[in-house]
Amino acid sequence: MTVILSLICEWNAPLGMIYCLQLRVECLSWFWKWQDYTVRYQVAGETGPALILIHGFGANCDHWRKNISVLASQHRVYAIDLLGYGYSDKPSPRNALPNSIYSFENWADQVLSFRSEIVKDKVFLICNSVGGIVGLQAALNDSNSVSGLMLWNISLRMLHIKKQKLFARPFVKAFQNLLRNTDLGRRFFKAVATQESVRRILCECYHDDRAVTDELVEKILLPGLEPGAVDVFLDFICYSGGPLPEEMLPDIKCPVFIGWGEKDPWEPLELGRAYGSYSCVDEFCVLPNVGHCPQDEAPELVNPLIQQFVSKHAISSA
Repeated sequence: MTVILSLICEWNAPLGMIYCLQLRVECLSWFWKWQDYTVRYQVAGETGPALILIHGFGANCDHWRKNISVLASQHRVYAIDLLGYGYSDKPSPRNALPNSIYSFENWADQVLSFRSEIVKDKVFLICNSVGGIVGLQAALNDSNSVSGLMLWNISLRMLHIKKQKLFARPFVKAFQNLLRNTDLGRRFFKAVATQESVRRILCECYHDDRAVTDELVEKILLPGLEPGAVDVFLDFICYSGGPLPEEMLPDIKCPVFIGWGEKDPWEPLELGRAYGSYSCVDEFCVLPNVGHCPQDEAPELVNPLIQQFVSKHAISSA
């Protein structure tokens, strides 16, 4: 995403962030101090409504690399690495209660603090997969700060405890504890965190395998090899509590656009259609022959839809 000819990193104490001076860039990568943690984000664009792009599970703000520069022509665009992902800090959850650090409530607080301290304006939240739950939680926590929500293939959270059959719940919980608290989970992560495995997983969730490039595999894999990533991974895959979209949408005050890649094998379209019936949903849009990550697989379809939605609602929310 960023072409760097020369790079000098400096610490700016008054702003509490590391910033990178680059001779030629498409977007800038910065680091922001939130609580006791360092969080990476990217920014591009100087005018127009503000957007925060929120990635899904196992991803990071580089998953929006095909969107940022296009959207920045008309908007102020920010993409953020949620705590535990990308090149943000990965505090260990091992000495904390399960899912007390890596939860939708905590990530929503992170996004809202970022809006308040860095963006300093109302925002549109553009989200993919579990990032959509983060966006919904943020909009519920502070409706005055969010002008609109775009949810691309939002997670249905099919492993949530409320969606598990009663007889299966003890077995699921036992297996999650086994993964989280024994070496089995680490061996599982080691098998997943390889180029071959990441490529195979991406080819499963993308409909068009041609979109699964070496660059994409690298963007997803390398942050997952950072210290602490294995504990974040295991903590989240054992997260069966927290909010569900169908519980949150009835209370959302801002307009919502829901987009769905028709060929998503993880979040079936026919189940997702039910979300289009909520009063806050301005539009439910199906993208044909697209998988779970439309913003990366079909940016030529997604970028104009983002621009149209923001343009439609920016004036009314000003």
